[in-house]
Amino acid sequence: MNILFVEDDAMNRRVVRDMLTVAGASMDEAPDAETGLRMIDEREYDIVLMDLRMPGMDGLTAIRHLRARADAKASVPVIVVTADTAVDICQNCVDQGADEVILKPVAMNKLFDAIGRLIARGSQSILN
Repeated sequence: MNILFVEDDAMNRRVVRDMLTVAGASMDEAPDAETGLRMIDEREYDIVLMDLRMPGMDGLTAIRHLRARADAKASVPVIVVTADTAVDICQNCVDQGADEVILKPVAMNKLFDAIGRLIARGSQSILN
């Protein structure tokens, strides 16, 4: 599984990389949304993990750019990873095109549960 983590904090990227390595996943890192969108242009990813608050373009804007693409990459699953605990943050992220939302600090079980739900959804769409 190839995963892209778009996150400006290097320590957060390292922690998530260590978690994904345990599961045998490969993770690329982008320190900002603009770089992340360029990396999506260049490679295929099974899942994108997206922080919301970054310098320059924020994560929700990046998700809107991704969803506006005219190719298959527009449908790559996106998991928002955020420290924002506003009451409506999860619904707002989903409304903007995110598939899942998990809160920081990232817990391994929460990350794997979110990835598992995305994999299950993909399997169901293949079966239907």
